[in-house]
Amino acid sequence: MQERWYAVEETAQYMGIKKETLCKWLQRKDLPAYKGGRLWRFMLSEVDEWVSIKEKK
Repeated sequence: MQERWYAVEETAQYMGIKKETLCKWLQRKDLPAYKGGRLWRFMLSEVDEWVSIKEKK
């Protein structure tokens, strides 16, 4: 089964953070995300991997 793409609001809720925090991480180009037009999309598996890498540092 293929993983679906998640919007900013859904991803922030999944991570338990505010939408504004997620947007700051996007501005730093630190978080794995894909932009289609004006909308950002995320794969939660990539977000989980990113978080685990950040926790190890």
